[in-house]
Amino acid sequence: MTETATYPVDDRRARRNVTVLVLAQAFLGAQMPMVFVVGGLAGQSLAENPCFATLPISLIVLGSMLSAAPVSALMQRLGRRAGFFVGAAGGAAGGAIGAWGLLTASFPLFLLGSFLTGIYMSAQGFYRFAAADTASDIFRPRAISYVMAGGLASAVIGPQLVKVTSQAMVIPFLGTYLAVIAVNLIGAFLFLFLDIPRPPVPSEDAPRGRSRLELLATPRIAVAVICATVSYALMNLVMTSTPLAVVGCGFDEGNAADVVTGHVLAMFAPSFFTGHLITRFGVERIMGLGLLILAAAGVVAIQGVALENFFIALILLGIGWNFGFIGATTMLTNAHAPHERGRMQGLNDLIVFGGVTVASLASGGLMNCSGGNAQAGWMSVNLAMAPFLALAGGALIWLVMRPRDA
Repeated sequence: MTETATYPVDDRRARRNVTVLVLAQAFLGAQMPMVFVVGGLAGQSLAENPCFATLPISLIVLGSMLSAAPVSALMQRLGRRAGFFVGAAGGAAGGAIGAWGLLTASFPLFLLGSFLTGIYMSAQGFYRFAAADTASDIFRPRAISYVMAGGLASAVIGPQLVKVTSQAMVIPFLGTYLAVIAVNLIGAFLFLFLDIPRPPVPSEDAPRGRSRLELLATPRIAVAVICATVSYALMNLVMTSTPLAVVGCGFDEGNAADVVTGHVLAMFAPSFFTGHLITRFGVERIMGLGLLILAAAGVVAIQGVALENFFIALILLGIGWNFGFIGATTMLTNAHAPHERGRMQGLNDLIVFGGVTVASLASGGLMNCSGGNAQAGWMSVNLAMAPFLALAGGALIWLVMRPRDA
């Protein structure tokens, strides 16, 4: 079944949609570095047990995991625009309840706001898939990469807003969460310019496609999901602990925001050429390179806790995530049929963000409760990457070594 069975392939329309999605990634996406910078620090100030400092970030990812399948199903039925509006509404609600939790010093309320923020995070994850909807096979890797590149602006906007807003009010971080509300309410208007047709209602005799288990049993899909999960989960594992580690090792919140800025820039800057690299060298090579760079990030991090170590490790972490995650996304979009899109994309993000949820939960425990000081916790976080990188690397090597006719 061809791509035209669900969406008309039209690269002119695809480029317009990519422009809208790049702007959404840049502006609406700024809330993610904002809440990741201050979430753990705010949680540390509200939680009675420091081991739960990163629980707000874990709740964001849990909310994203649980809403991935419903948001995907909503988009399959009502279109991408409806799903993205729901995501912005979830982000605004999460910011409002998070601000209320800070105002009343209520950790449970703050956690509820974080959970609702996950709805936005889930919707944002579908920007990359939406970019591919109306794109040709040739333009598709670049369309995905360009949308991911929109995160460059969010990497600057988000942390800089944190610097301006985190201490702007008597209650620390309250101003940041009020800014998150504004970002969602204003940014939602971008989706009025999105031009992706609604998927047609399937006829009675339309192919139903493979079941979820059959999809996951497909080698290319299985490896794409494993590599996407490992890339995203390990990036989140380390990034979640970074503000706590930077501040715990004697630097200030401004330094932490700068390190996160460098990291998020590195996450998205390669997107301008990742698609070209995939087209030229093949998706498997780029995914493998991403896993190697993630390993290099861990090696740099455990060498010391000077500020330059944090910067270099987090920059490598961002580049490795970019190659691994965009590569896995490209592999996945080419491994299922159009009528399987809603089922497979929702399942993929459910698994990916399930892994990210576990990683973010583990991050706080490893950072605050696995050693006597911040330096020991930071080393534990980075050493924890090794077995999962071995898993993803092994799966990718297995796929490459399989006979072509298999």
